[in-house]
Amino acid sequence: MEITWRDKKITCEEGTTLFDISKQVEKEYEFPIIVAKVDGVIQELYHEVIDGTTVSFCTTKDSDGKRAYIRGMSMLLLKAIQEEKAFKEEDRITIDFCLDSGYYCHLNSKEKPTKELLNRLEKRMREDVKKDIRFEKVVMRTRDARRMFEKKHMSDKSNLLKYRRNSRMTVYHLGDFTDYYYGAMPYSTGILTHFRLELFEDGFVFVVPKKEAPVTMPEFKPSIKQYHTMQMANEWSEKMQVSTVGELNEIIVNGGFQELMLTQEALHEKRIGDIAVQIAERGCRIVTIAGPSSSGKTTFSYRLSTQLRTLGLKPHPIGLDDYFVNREDTPRDANGKYDYECLGAIDTKQFNEDLTNLLAGKPVQLPTYNFISGMREYDKPVMQLGSEDILVIEGIHGLNDKLTYSIPKKDKYKIYISALTTLNIDHHNRIPTTEGRLLRRIIRDARTRGNTAQKTISMWDSVRRGESRNIFPYQEEADAMFNSALIYELAAMKLYADPLLFQVTKDCPEYAEAQRLLKFLDYFLPIDPHDVPLNSILREFIGGGILLG
Repeated sequence: MEITWRDKKITCEEGTTLFDISKQVEKEYEFPIIVAKVDGVIQELYHEVIDGTTVSFCTTKDSDGKRAYIRGMSMLLLKAIQEEKAFKEEDRITIDFCLDSGYYCHLNSKEKPTKELLNRLEKRMREDVKKDIRFEKVVMRTRDARRMFEKKHMSDKSNLLKYRRNSRMTVYHLGDFTDYYYGAMPYSTGILTHFRLELFEDGFVFVVPKKEAPVTMPEFKPSIKQYHTMQMANEWSEKMQVSTVGELNEIIVNGGFQELMLTQEALHEKRIGDIAVQIAERGCRIVTIAGPSSSGKTTFSYRLSTQLRTLGLKPHPIGLDDYFVNREDTPRDANGKYDYECLGAIDTKQFNEDLTNLLAGKPVQLPTYNFISGMREYDKPVMQLGSEDILVIEGIHGLNDKLTYSIPKKDKYKIYISALTTLNIDHHNRIPTTEGRLLRRIIRDARTRGNTAQKTISMWDSVRRGESRNIFPYQEEADAMFNSALIYELAAMKLYADPLLFQVTKDCPEYAEAQRLLKFLDYFLPIDPHDVPLNSILREFIGGGILLG
């Protein structure tokens, strides 16, 4: 047989696996190979090669490789917990969410995590890494898998499978431990060499290398404010009994969706109202709002302004983009392109002069940036603030004090907003917070900019690099965090996202990511998006709202 790898032809015998090929070419890769991509589709290395296909490999530095590493680590950890005599089979571990370089877990057990327990677990895990145990994939009937998970007291998995249309499914064996995972797994435990377990708050984290440095163990530096924000969302989800996709589907089927949706929308409104009260009580004159792409910053700023008006204040939006330096003065990135995301692209000197004069009650004419000419223009009416006026500024640098360096701290209130998803597929398969944001952006860009899903996916890595550089390092500086994720939004976005993702053709580099998102959305039962309230943050993406249209 003959396959293509990096435009080269490789001849191999029938029965040759992707793992065999990976061993032939591994010296060509800087980092360990963990999964393969065959004609644009992610595959595990145990698969046999098919004549005439094009094969490439993903290392632990690639996004698909990093996801496989995390899944493998999760199963390695859960196997160690099953073997720990202090736990009963019905004792549950939940892998909740990502914090910095760690993945937060909590135990549903009388025994709380201790340093001694983590040491025992880590020792078991490292022994299994040395044994280089195979991850074995087994296809079975879905109804048999449901029965098996029910016997194992894994109701989250049996509930998930209840709404799967496929009559057959795959489970994984690692030694005597059996579990279900969404996505490709590593070939064996031997690749999972970099990790450690650390106590954190009421649970613990397993820390792994960051994607940009896959063989270096980082220091764990979590955002405490983000942790508490996500824990608050977790606690609410558990009270509403909707912490997994299976539970969400159950609510949709049994007619409880309207109540769930309205309750969470009310929770959003209450949180926005609480933030507005804090701003008013502190007497802050400037509010800055920052967050990663597709967090719902614009809708949030409208709703916050409404709440501020109920308190007798008069909010005025200021567009940070209007303070771009002239195009010829814009810094360039490593590729020689204009870098509009760096702080140097903003005329911070003029911005601070205008803010200072406004706070002093002086009249100021604010600029408008002309994106065609690349120059600032002055055609707006003169602005002058009274005692009840307040400025609301939305922009990626809103949490960075260098943006408003001349403004006293007492006059500023900084808000970090992000869609921090706490809904998980099941207790062992978490949904990354970036998943919801990417789907939001795919839908919005198609509706408002005419962009294909392929184009949006192709830009996503660059968008995330900008967020890591300009937003995430400053999130702990926020006076308040707002979680814009909605527990039901993926069920509502499914009908919009599916057709867009199916348009990505097999010959595109973004095909594998589109297929992964389609498989992910397949877990959700859809809901009628017309039921979504007209002022919901979700309307910023699916359209039809009263705030943005």
